[in-house]
Amino acid sequence: MTTFQPSKELVLKNTRIGLGMLLLGIAMVVGGAVLAPRLPIAGVPVIVMGVLVLIGLTIVNPNDARVITLFGRYVGTIRTDGFHWVNPFTMRRKISLKAHNFDSSKLKVNDLNGNPIEIGAVVVWRVRDTVQAMFDVEDHVSYVAVQSESALRAIAATHPYDIVDQSHPSLRGSADIVNSELNQELHARLAIAGIEVLEARLSHLAYAPEIAGAMLQRQQAEAIIAARSRIVDGAVGMVKMALEHLDRDGVIHLDAERKASMVSNLLVVLCSERAATPIVNTGTLYS
Repeated sequence: MTTFQPSKELVLKNTRIGLGMLLLGIAMVVGGAVLAPRLPIAGVPVIVMGVLVLIGLTIVNPNDARVITLFGRYVGTIRTDGFHWVNPFTMRRKISLKAHNFDSSKLKVNDLNGNPIEIGAVVVWRVRDTVQAMFDVEDHVSYVAVQSESALRAIAATHPYDIVDQSHPSLRGSADIVNSELNQELHARLAIAGIEVLEARLSHLAYAPEIAGAMLQRQQAEAIIAARSRIVDGAVGMVKMALEHLDRDGVIHLDAERKASMVSNLLVVLCSERAATPIVNTGTLYS
C-alpha cells in the first residue's frame, strides 16, 4: 500500500493561506458576534462558519505527519511542516516520522546447540508508509517491539553461541553476519506496518547464569589447549633447527640414541611451564 498525497481541495499547504484562513475565521466570529444581537438570523450562521474555518486549521511540526480521514475514508497525508488548513469535518491523526530506538530486554533463549543464553538487541526504525503504520496494524510501536523480540529469538536459535566449526557462523564470533541476518529478518516482518529498519545490532550476549561457570571453565580449557599446542609446535621447530645446525656445521656427531636424548631434554626445557634446572653429567650416556 502506498501513501497517497492529499488533494489540493482538501489541504492548502501554503502557510500564507493558513494564516489567511486564521484571520478570516477570527473576523467571521467577531463579525457574527457583533451582528447577532441585531440580526440573529445572519449573525449565528456567520459565527458557525467562522468556527468551522478555525477548526480546519492544523499545525504540522518537522518530522511529523497528519493522516487525514473523512467520514471513515482515507483521503491523504500531510508530510510538509507548517501551518495548514483542511476540511474541518476531517479527522487528523498525528504520526511521528522521527527515528526511534527500541532496546529489547535481555531475552533468555536456547542457541543452536541447546545452550541457554541471554541476548538483547537495539533496533533503530522509523515510519516509511504512514497509511500502513496507521491502518494495517493496531499499534505500530508495540508491533515493532513484539516483532523485534520474535526476530531476535529466531536468529539466536539458528546459530551457536561460540564457534564450533568455521563453516557455521556463531553469535559471538560472527557479529557482522548475525547483525545482517537480523536486519533482513526485521525488514521482512515490519514491512506490513510500513516500518523502515535503519539499523539492528546485538547489544547483549552472554551465557545464562546457570551454565556460565561451566562454560567459562570450558573456554579456559580450550585456551590452555590452544596455547600448549602453539608451544609444542614452536618447540619441535626449534629442536629440528638445532639438530640441523649441529649436523650441517659438524659441531658434534650424534647417534640415534643421543639424538633422542637431546630431543627429549630440549622439549622438556622448551615446553615446561617452569624454568629448567640444569644438571651437570660427569659420566657418559651409557654409564
